Amino acid sequence: MKIQQIYTGCLAQGAYYIESEGEVAIIDPLREVQPYIDMASRNNAKIKYIFETHFHADFVSGHLTLADKTGAKIIYGPTAKPTFEAHVAADGEEFRLGKVTFKLLHTPGHTMESSTFLLKDESGKDHAIFSGDTLFLGDVGRPDLAQKAANMTQEELAGLLYDSLRNKIMTLVDDVIVYPAHGQGSACGKNMMTETIDTLGHQKKVNYALRADMTRDEFIKEVTEGLLPPPAYFPMNVKMNKEGYESIDTIISQGKRALDPVAFELEAETHEALILDVRDKDDFRKGFIPRSIFIGLDDDFAPWVGALIKDVYTPILLVTPEGREEEAVTRLARVGFDNTLGYLKGGIAAWEAAGKEIDRVDSMSAEALAEKILRSGKDLLIYDVRRASEYNEDHLKIAANTPLDFLNDHLAEFPKKTPFFLHCKGGYRSMIASSILKSRGYHNLIDVMGGFEAIKESKIEAPVFATSEKTNS
Repeated sequence: MKIQQIYTGCLAQGAYYIESEGEVAIIDPLREVQPYIDMASRNNAKIKYIFETHFHADFVSGHLTLADKTGAKIIYGPTAKPTFEAHVAADGEEFRLGKVTFKLLHTPGHTMESSTFLLKDESGKDHAIFSGDTLFLGDVGRPDLAQKAANMTQEELAGLLYDSLRNKIMTLVDDVIVYPAHGQGSACGKNMMTETIDTLGHQKKVNYALRADMTRDEFIKEVTEGLLPPPAYFPMNVKMNKEGYESIDTIISQGKRALDPVAFELEAETHEALILDVRDKDDFRKGFIPRSIFIGLDDDFAPWVGALIKDVYTPILLVTPEGREEEAVTRLARVGFDNTLGYLKGGIAAWEAAGKEIDRVDSMSAEALAEKILRSGKDLLIYDVRRASEYNEDHLKIAANTPLDFLNDHLAEFPKKTPFFLHCKGGYRSMIASSILKSRGYHNLIDVMGGFEAIKESKIEAPVFATSEKTNS
Protein backbone atom coordinates (compact mmCIF):
# COMPACT_ATOMS: atom_id res chain seq x y z
CA MET A 1 0.00 0.00 0.00
CA LYS A 2 1.24 3.45 -0.93
CA ILE A 3 -0.15 6.73 0.44
CA GLN A 4 1.04 10.08 -0.83
CA GLN A 5 -0.16 13.46 0.32
CA ILE A 6 -0.02 16.04 -2.48
CA TYR A 7 -0.05 19.35 -0.64
CA THR A 8 -0.56 22.68 -2.38
CA GLY A 9 0.66 25.46 -0.11
CA CYS A 10 -1.01 28.31 -1.98
CA LEU A 11 -4.43 26.78 -1.20
CA ALA A 12 -3.35 25.01 2.00
CA GLN A 13 -4.98 21.96 0.40
CA GLY A 14 -4.16 18.29 0.63
CA ALA A 15 -5.09 15.81 -2.09
CA TYR A 16 -4.23 12.13 -1.71
CA TYR A 17 -2.94 9.29 -3.90
CA ILE A 18 -3.51 5.79 -2.50
CA GLU A 19 -2.35 2.70 -4.38
CA SER A 20 -2.64 -1.02 -3.74
CA GLU A 21 -1.96 -3.88 -6.16
CA GLY A 22 -2.08 -1.66 -9.22
CA GLU A 23 -5.31 0.11 -8.26
CA VAL A 24 -5.46 3.77 -7.26
CA ALA A 25 -7.84 6.06 -5.40
CA ILE A 26 -7.51 9.83 -5.56
CA ILE A 27 -9.07 11.87 -2.77
CA ASP A 28 -10.10 15.53 -3.31
CA PRO A 29 -8.03 16.14 -6.47
CA LEU A 30 -7.08 19.60 -7.66
CA ARG A 31 -8.43 20.77 -10.99
CA GLU A 32 -5.26 20.05 -12.98
CA VAL A 33 -5.31 16.26 -12.92
CA GLN A 34 -2.39 15.26 -15.15
CA PRO A 35 0.02 14.82 -12.21
CA TYR A 36 -2.24 12.08 -10.75
CA ILE A 37 -2.53 10.37 -14.13
CA ASP A 38 1.24 10.52 -14.64
CA MET A 39 1.88 9.14 -11.15
CA ALA A 40 -0.37 6.15 -11.77
CA SER A 41 1.17 5.59 -15.21
CA ARG A 42 4.71 5.52 -13.79
CA ASN A 43 3.58 2.80 -11.38
CA ASN A 44 1.70 0.84 -14.06
CA ALA A 45 -1.45 1.41 -12.01
CA LYS A 46 -5.03 2.37 -12.89
CA ILE A 47 -7.12 5.03 -11.15
CA LYS A 48 -10.26 3.25 -9.96
CA TYR A 49 -11.95 5.68 -7.54
CA ILE A 50 -12.20 9.43 -7.03
CA PHE A 51 -13.36 10.02 -3.46
CA GLU A 52 -14.85 13.45 -2.79
CA THR A 53 -15.20 14.30 0.90
CA HIS A 54 -17.80 17.00 0.11
CA PHE A 55 -18.66 19.76 -2.35
CA HIS A 56 -15.64 21.99 -1.85
CA ALA A 57 -16.10 25.75 -1.50
CA ASP A 58 -12.52 27.03 -1.60
CA PHE A 59 -11.33 25.34 -4.79
CA VAL A 60 -12.65 23.63 -7.91
CA SER A 61 -12.00 19.91 -7.69
CA GLY A 62 -10.67 17.90 -10.63
CA HIS A 63 -13.13 15.06 -10.17
CA LEU A 64 -14.98 15.51 -13.48
CA THR A 65 -11.87 15.87 -15.65
CA LEU A 66 -10.14 12.97 -13.90
CA ALA A 67 -13.19 10.72 -14.34
CA ASP A 68 -13.44 11.70 -18.00
CA LYS A 69 -9.77 10.95 -18.68
CA THR A 70 -9.48 7.71 -16.69
CA GLY A 71 -12.94 6.18 -16.40
CA ALA A 72 -12.64 6.24 -12.60
CA LYS A 73 -15.84 6.32 -10.55
CA ILE A 74 -16.67 9.46 -8.53
CA ILE A 75 -17.86 8.69 -4.99
CA TYR A 76 -19.77 11.06 -2.69
CA GLY A 77 -21.34 10.56 0.72
CA PRO A 78 -25.05 10.41 1.57
CA THR A 79 -27.34 13.35 0.65
CA ALA A 80 -25.01 14.56 -2.14
CA LYS A 81 -26.96 15.48 -5.26
CA PRO A 82 -24.48 16.11 -8.09
CA THR A 83 -25.91 16.83 -11.53
CA PHE A 84 -23.37 14.52 -13.19
CA GLU A 85 -22.84 10.78 -13.03
CA ALA A 86 -21.48 9.73 -9.65
CA HIS A 87 -22.04 7.10 -7.00
CA VAL A 88 -23.73 8.47 -3.88
CA ALA A 89 -22.67 6.00 -1.22
CA ALA A 90 -24.47 4.86 1.90
CA ASP A 91 -23.06 5.41 5.36
CA GLY A 92 -20.73 2.49 6.07
CA GLU A 93 -20.43 1.42 2.45
CA GLU A 94 -17.08 -0.17 1.60
CA PHE A 95 -14.89 0.04 -1.51
CA ARG A 96 -12.17 -2.48 -2.31
CA LEU A 97 -8.89 -1.16 -3.69
CA GLY A 98 -6.36 -3.92 -4.35
CA LYS A 99 -5.76 -5.47 -0.94
CA VAL A 100 -7.07 -2.54 1.11
CA THR A 101 -10.58 -1.27 1.83
CA PHE A 102 -12.15 2.16 2.18
CA LYS A 103 -15.18 2.58 4.41
CA LEU A 104 -17.29 5.71 4.03
CA LEU A 105 -18.25 7.35 7.32
CA HIS A 106 -20.99 9.96 6.89
CA THR A 107 -19.85 12.90 9.04
CA PRO A 108 -22.21 15.86 8.41
CA GLY A 109 -21.69 19.24 10.02
CA HIS A 110 -19.32 21.18 7.80
CA THR A 111 -21.76 20.33 5.00
CA MET A 112 -24.58 17.81 4.97
CA GLU A 113 -22.85 15.43 2.54
CA SER A 114 -19.46 15.67 4.30
CA SER A 115 -17.88 12.25 4.67
CA THR A 116 -14.70 10.77 6.07
CA PHE A 117 -13.01 7.87 4.29
CA LEU A 118 -11.62 5.24 6.68
CA LEU A 119 -8.78 3.18 5.18
CA LYS A 120 -8.35 -0.39 6.38
CA ASP A 121 -5.02 -2.06 5.63
CA GLU A 122 -4.36 -5.52 4.11
CA SER A 123 -5.14 -7.18 7.45
CA GLY A 124 -8.40 -5.27 7.92
CA LYS A 125 -6.97 -3.00 10.63
CA ASP A 126 -8.06 0.65 10.73
CA HIS A 127 -5.06 2.54 9.36
CA ALA A 128 -6.02 6.12 8.46
CA ILE A 129 -8.86 8.55 7.93
CA PHE A 130 -9.14 11.06 5.12
CA SER A 131 -11.24 13.54 7.01
CA GLY A 132 -11.89 16.26 4.42
CA ASP A 133 -13.14 19.38 6.17
CA THR A 134 -14.71 17.47 9.06
CA LEU A 135 -11.53 17.23 11.13
CA PHE A 136 -8.44 19.38 10.66
CA LEU A 137 -5.27 19.29 12.72
CA GLY A 138 -5.98 21.64 15.61
CA ASP A 139 -9.49 22.49 14.42
CA VAL A 140 -12.66 21.31 12.71
CA GLY A 141 -14.49 22.53 9.61
CA ARG A 142 -16.49 25.73 9.97
CA PRO A 143 -20.25 25.02 10.17
CA ASP A 144 -21.54 28.22 8.57
CA LEU A 145 -20.88 27.61 4.87
CA ALA A 146 -23.78 25.26 4.11
CA GLN A 147 -26.54 27.02 6.05
CA LYS A 148 -28.54 28.08 3.01
CA ALA A 149 -28.27 24.74 1.20
CA ALA A 150 -29.16 22.79 4.34
CA ASN A 151 -31.85 25.24 5.49
CA MET A 152 -30.24 25.13 8.94
CA THR A 153 -28.48 27.55 11.26
CA GLN A 154 -24.75 27.39 11.87
CA GLU A 155 -25.53 26.28 15.42
CA GLU A 156 -27.60 23.35 14.13
CA LEU A 157 -24.84 22.33 11.74
CA ALA A 158 -22.28 22.63 14.55
CA GLY A 159 -24.41 20.29 16.60
CA LEU A 160 -24.34 17.73 13.80
CA LEU A 161 -20.57 18.14 13.57
CA TYR A 162 -20.28 17.45 17.30
CA ASP A 163 -22.25 14.23 16.86
CA SER A 164 -20.20 13.18 13.83
CA LEU A 165 -16.91 13.64 15.65
CA ARG A 166 -18.03 11.89 18.83
CA ASN A 167 -19.87 8.99 17.18
CA LYS A 168 -17.81 8.31 14.06
CA ILE A 169 -14.26 9.58 14.53
CA MET A 170 -13.35 9.79 18.22
CA THR A 171 -14.38 6.14 18.66
CA LEU A 172 -11.52 5.04 16.39
CA VAL A 173 -8.22 3.83 17.88
CA ASP A 174 -5.61 6.45 18.72
CA ASP A 175 -2.97 5.26 16.26
CA VAL A 176 -5.20 5.94 13.25
CA ILE A 177 -3.48 8.55 11.03
CA VAL A 178 -5.41 11.72 10.22
CA TYR A 179 -5.08 13.11 6.70
CA PRO A 180 -7.11 16.36 6.48
CA ALA A 181 -8.11 18.30 3.35
CA HIS A 182 -6.58 21.56 4.58
CA GLY A 183 -3.87 23.05 6.77
CA GLN A 184 -3.02 26.41 8.25
CA GLY A 185 -3.98 29.29 5.97
CA SER A 186 -7.24 27.86 4.69
CA ALA A 187 -10.42 29.87 5.19
CA CYS A 188 -12.30 26.62 5.90
CA GLY A 189 -11.21 26.68 9.55
CA LYS A 190 -9.85 29.18 12.07
CA ASN A 191 -7.28 27.43 14.26
CA MET A 192 -5.34 24.95 12.10
CA MET A 193 -1.86 23.67 12.86
CA THR A 194 1.11 24.00 10.52
CA GLU A 195 1.50 20.22 10.41
CA THR A 196 -0.48 18.35 7.73
CA ILE A 197 -0.39 14.77 9.11
CA ASP A 198 -0.97 13.53 12.67
CA THR A 199 -2.41 10.68 14.71
CA LEU A 200 -5.93 10.76 16.05
CA GLY A 201 -4.61 10.14 19.56
CA HIS A 202 -2.48 13.26 19.46
CA GLN A 203 -5.37 15.29 18.09
CA LYS A 204 -7.51 14.16 21.00
CA LYS A 205 -4.91 15.76 23.26
CA VAL A 206 -4.29 19.03 21.41
CA ASN A 207 -7.40 19.80 19.35
CA TYR A 208 -9.78 22.01 21.36
CA ALA A 209 -12.80 20.55 19.53
CA LEU A 210 -11.99 16.97 20.59
CA ARG A 211 -11.86 17.50 24.36
CA ALA A 212 -13.32 14.42 26.00
CA ASP A 213 -15.28 16.44 28.60
CA MET A 214 -16.68 18.95 26.10
CA THR A 215 -20.45 19.30 26.11
CA ARG A 216 -22.48 19.77 22.95
CA ASP A 217 -23.33 23.35 23.91
CA GLU A 218 -19.69 24.17 24.65
CA PHE A 219 -18.65 22.75 21.30
CA ILE A 220 -21.26 24.77 19.40
CA LYS A 221 -20.20 27.97 21.16
CA GLU A 222 -16.47 27.48 20.60
CA VAL A 223 -16.74 26.33 16.99
CA THR A 224 -19.01 29.19 15.90
CA GLU A 225 -17.22 31.91 17.86
CA GLY A 226 -15.00 34.31 15.92
CA LEU A 227 -15.88 33.11 12.42
CA LEU A 228 -15.05 35.71 9.78
CA PRO A 229 -17.34 36.06 6.74
CA PRO A 230 -16.36 33.52 4.06
CA PRO A 231 -14.87 34.77 0.78
CA ALA A 232 -17.44 35.74 -1.84
CA TYR A 233 -16.28 33.11 -4.32
CA PHE A 234 -17.10 30.15 -2.04
CA PRO A 235 -20.73 29.64 -3.16
CA MET A 236 -19.72 29.82 -6.83
CA ASN A 237 -17.06 27.13 -6.34
CA VAL A 238 -19.63 24.89 -4.64
CA LYS A 239 -21.93 25.36 -7.64
CA MET A 240 -19.14 24.42 -10.06
CA ASN A 241 -18.19 21.34 -8.04
CA LYS A 242 -21.82 20.23 -7.87
CA GLU A 243 -22.97 21.09 -11.40
CA GLY A 244 -19.82 20.85 -13.52
CA TYR A 245 -17.36 23.11 -15.29
CA GLU A 246 -15.35 23.52 -18.47
CA SER A 247 -12.19 21.50 -19.06
CA ILE A 248 -9.11 23.14 -17.62
CA ASP A 249 -7.33 22.43 -20.90
CA THR A 250 -9.78 24.79 -22.64
CA ILE A 251 -9.34 27.42 -19.91
CA ILE A 252 -5.54 27.30 -20.20
CA SER A 253 -5.65 27.48 -23.99
CA GLN A 254 -7.75 30.64 -23.86
CA GLY A 255 -5.76 32.23 -21.04
CA LYS A 256 -2.43 31.70 -22.81
CA ARG A 257 -3.35 33.99 -25.70
CA ALA A 258 -0.38 36.34 -26.18
CA LEU A 259 -1.63 39.88 -26.82
CA ASP A 260 0.52 42.76 -27.97
CA PRO A 261 -0.08 46.11 -26.20
CA VAL A 262 -2.64 47.32 -28.79
CA ALA A 263 -4.63 44.07 -28.69
CA PHE A 264 -4.33 43.90 -24.91
CA GLU A 265 -5.73 47.41 -24.49
CA LEU A 266 -8.54 46.68 -26.96
CA GLU A 267 -9.50 43.51 -25.07
CA ALA A 268 -9.52 45.44 -21.79
CA GLU A 269 -11.84 48.11 -23.21
CA THR A 270 -14.11 45.75 -25.15
CA HIS A 271 -14.71 43.35 -22.27
CA GLU A 272 -14.26 45.82 -19.39
CA ALA A 273 -11.67 43.34 -18.16
CA LEU A 274 -9.78 43.48 -14.88
CA ILE A 275 -6.03 43.77 -15.48
CA LEU A 276 -4.38 41.51 -12.92
CA ASP A 277 -0.64 42.00 -12.42
CA VAL A 278 0.92 38.93 -10.82
CA ARG A 279 4.61 39.94 -10.86
CA ASP A 280 6.82 40.51 -7.83
CA LYS A 281 5.63 43.37 -5.64
CA ASP A 282 8.83 45.39 -6.16
CA ASP A 283 8.52 45.09 -9.92
CA PHE A 284 4.92 46.27 -9.70
CA ARG A 285 5.94 49.22 -7.52
CA LYS A 286 8.33 50.50 -10.19
CA GLY A 287 5.77 50.56 -12.98
CA PHE A 288 2.39 49.09 -13.90
CA ILE A 289 -0.60 49.63 -16.17
CA PRO A 290 -2.88 52.27 -14.60
CA ARG A 291 -5.87 50.85 -12.68
CA SER A 292 -4.45 47.31 -12.74
CA ILE A 293 -4.61 45.24 -9.56
CA PHE A 294 -1.57 43.56 -8.04
CA ILE A 295 -1.81 40.07 -6.54
CA GLY A 296 1.60 38.42 -6.84
CA LEU A 297 2.04 34.75 -7.72
CA ASP A 298 4.76 34.25 -5.12
CA ASP A 299 2.52 34.30 -2.08
CA ASP A 300 -1.09 33.34 -1.23
CA PHE A 301 -2.20 34.17 -4.75
CA ALA A 302 -5.39 32.15 -5.25
CA PRO A 303 -6.94 32.84 -1.82
CA TRP A 304 -6.42 36.59 -2.24
CA VAL A 305 -7.89 36.51 -5.74
CA GLY A 306 -10.94 34.76 -4.31
CA ALA A 307 -11.23 37.14 -1.38
CA LEU A 308 -10.89 40.37 -3.36
CA ILE A 309 -12.40 39.67 -6.78
CA LYS A 310 -16.04 39.13 -5.97
CA ASP A 311 -17.23 37.41 -9.16
CA VAL A 312 -15.56 34.32 -10.66
CA TYR A 313 -16.97 35.30 -14.05
CA THR A 314 -14.95 38.54 -14.13
CA PRO A 315 -13.00 38.81 -17.40
CA ILE A 316 -9.28 38.96 -16.55
CA LEU A 317 -6.20 40.04 -18.49
CA LEU A 318 -2.82 39.09 -17.06
CA VAL A 319 0.54 40.80 -16.67
CA THR A 320 2.92 38.03 -15.68
CA PRO A 321 6.60 37.29 -15.18
CA GLU A 322 7.95 35.81 -18.39
CA GLY A 323 7.32 32.07 -18.65
CA ARG A 324 4.71 31.93 -15.89
CA GLU A 325 1.61 32.62 -17.97
CA GLU A 326 0.22 29.07 -17.78
CA GLU A 327 0.90 28.91 -14.04
CA ALA A 328 -1.13 32.07 -13.49
CA VAL A 329 -4.06 30.83 -15.59
CA THR A 330 -3.99 27.44 -13.85
CA ARG A 331 -3.94 28.91 -10.36
CA LEU A 332 -6.85 31.21 -11.22
CA ALA A 333 -8.81 28.22 -12.53
CA ARG A 334 -8.17 26.31 -9.30
CA VAL A 335 -10.52 28.73 -7.55
CA GLY A 336 -13.02 29.01 -10.40
CA PHE A 337 -11.78 32.11 -12.21
CA ASP A 338 -12.08 30.69 -15.72
CA ASN A 339 -12.52 33.86 -17.76
CA THR A 340 -8.87 34.74 -18.42
CA LEU A 341 -8.74 36.36 -21.85
CA GLY A 342 -4.95 36.38 -22.37
CA TYR A 343 -1.73 38.00 -21.21
CA LEU A 344 0.44 40.96 -22.19
CA LYS A 345 3.11 39.71 -24.60
CA GLY A 346 6.47 41.19 -23.67
CA GLY A 347 5.18 42.46 -20.33
CA ILE A 348 5.54 46.00 -19.04
CA ALA A 349 8.63 46.57 -21.19
CA ALA A 350 6.52 46.09 -24.31
CA TRP A 351 3.79 48.31 -22.88
CA GLU A 352 6.27 51.14 -22.25
CA ALA A 353 7.94 50.64 -25.65
CA ALA A 354 4.54 51.11 -27.26
CA GLY A 355 4.30 54.53 -25.59
CA LYS A 356 1.54 53.48 -23.23
CA GLU A 357 0.99 55.18 -19.86
CA ILE A 358 2.32 53.59 -16.70
CA ASP A 359 1.73 54.31 -13.01
CA ARG A 360 3.91 53.81 -9.93
CA VAL A 361 3.46 53.33 -6.19
CA ASP A 362 5.11 55.89 -3.91
CA SER A 363 6.98 54.20 -1.12
CA MET A 364 9.01 54.82 2.02
CA SER A 365 11.42 52.68 4.01
CA ALA A 366 10.44 51.47 7.47
CA GLU A 367 13.33 53.45 8.97
CA ALA A 368 12.16 56.66 7.31
CA LEU A 369 8.64 56.09 8.60
CA ALA A 370 9.92 55.47 12.13
CA GLU A 371 11.81 58.76 12.05
CA LYS A 372 8.74 60.52 10.69
CA ILE A 373 6.63 59.12 13.53
CA LEU A 374 9.08 60.52 16.08
CA ARG A 375 8.95 63.96 14.43
CA SER A 376 5.27 64.17 13.56
CA GLY A 377 3.60 62.01 16.17
CA LYS A 378 -0.17 61.79 15.88
CA ASP A 379 -0.29 63.94 12.76
CA LEU A 380 0.40 60.95 10.52
CA LEU A 381 -2.32 58.78 8.98
CA ILE A 382 -1.21 55.13 8.99
CA TYR A 383 -3.34 52.16 7.95
CA ASP A 384 -2.41 48.64 8.98
CA VAL A 385 -3.95 46.14 6.52
CA ARG A 386 -3.06 43.00 8.46
CA ARG A 387 -5.76 40.81 9.93
CA ALA A 388 -7.35 41.89 13.21
CA SER A 389 -5.65 39.06 15.14
CA GLU A 390 -2.22 40.25 13.97
CA TYR A 391 -3.05 43.86 14.80
CA ASN A 392 -4.27 42.94 18.27
CA GLU A 393 -1.02 41.16 19.02
CA ASP A 394 1.17 44.17 18.23
CA HIS A 395 0.78 47.37 16.23
CA LEU A 396 1.75 51.01 15.88
CA LYS A 397 -0.22 53.08 18.36
CA ILE A 398 -1.29 55.61 15.75
CA ALA A 399 -2.20 53.04 13.08
CA ALA A 400 -5.81 52.21 12.23
CA ASN A 401 -6.63 48.61 11.35
CA THR A 402 -8.35 48.06 8.02
CA PRO A 403 -7.71 44.41 7.05
CA LEU A 404 -7.11 43.74 3.37
CA ASP A 405 -9.86 41.08 3.39
CA PHE A 406 -12.46 43.83 3.85
CA LEU A 407 -10.72 46.75 2.15
CA ASN A 408 -13.41 47.17 -0.48
CA ASP A 409 -15.98 47.72 2.29
CA HIS A 410 -13.96 50.52 3.91
CA LEU A 411 -12.84 52.69 1.00
CA ALA A 412 -14.69 55.72 2.36
CA GLU A 413 -12.43 55.72 5.44
CA PHE A 414 -9.36 56.71 3.40
CA PRO A 415 -8.70 60.40 2.72
CA LYS A 416 -8.66 61.55 -0.90
CA LYS A 417 -6.11 64.36 -0.50
CA THR A 418 -4.11 64.00 2.73
CA PRO A 419 -1.08 61.70 2.34
CA PHE A 420 -1.38 58.42 4.22
CA PHE A 421 0.76 55.33 4.79
CA LEU A 422 -0.06 51.65 4.27
CA HIS A 423 1.71 48.66 5.78
CA CYS A 424 1.11 44.97 6.38
CA LYS A 425 3.47 42.34 7.80
CA GLY A 426 6.08 42.16 5.05
CA GLY A 427 4.85 44.24 2.12
CA TYR A 428 2.81 41.84 -0.01
CA ARG A 429 -0.65 42.73 1.28
CA SER A 430 0.02 46.46 1.48
CA MET A 431 1.00 46.42 -2.21
CA ILE A 432 -2.29 44.70 -3.03
CA ALA A 433 -4.08 47.37 -1.00
CA SER A 434 -2.10 50.11 -2.72
CA SER A 435 -3.09 48.83 -6.14
CA ILE A 436 -6.77 48.62 -5.21
CA LEU A 437 -6.80 52.12 -3.74
CA LYS A 438 -4.95 53.61 -6.71
CA SER A 439 -7.41 51.96 -9.07
CA ARG A 440 -10.16 53.77 -7.13
CA GLY A 441 -8.44 57.15 -7.47
CA TYR A 442 -6.44 57.30 -4.22
CA HIS A 443 -3.05 58.52 -5.42
CA ASN A 444 -2.02 60.11 -2.11
CA LEU A 445 -0.87 56.84 -0.52
CA ILE A 446 2.64 55.78 0.47
CA ASP A 447 3.51 52.10 0.82
CA VAL A 448 5.86 51.14 3.68
CA MET A 449 8.49 48.76 2.28
CA GLY A 450 9.09 45.69 4.40
CA GLY A 451 5.95 46.24 6.44
CA PHE A 452 5.56 45.85 10.17
CA GLU A 453 8.44 43.40 10.42
CA ALA A 454 10.82 46.04 9.04
CA ILE A 455 9.30 48.72 11.27
CA LYS A 456 9.93 46.55 14.34
CA GLU A 457 13.49 45.92 13.22
CA SER A 458 14.26 49.59 12.56
CA LYS A 459 16.99 51.09 14.73
CA ILE A 460 14.73 53.89 15.94
CA GLU A 461 13.91 53.36 19.59
CA ALA A 462 10.48 54.78 20.32
CA PRO A 463 7.40 53.90 22.43
CA VAL A 464 5.25 53.63 19.34
CA PHE A 465 3.98 50.06 19.70
CA ALA A 466 0.94 48.76 21.51
CA THR A 467 -1.36 45.78 21.88
CA SER A 468 -5.08 46.21 21.67
CA GLU A 469 -8.35 44.30 21.68
CA LYS A 470 -10.12 46.79 19.45
CA THR A 471 -9.96 47.25 15.70
CA ASN A 472 -11.78 49.33 13.13
CA SER A 473 -13.15 46.27 11.40
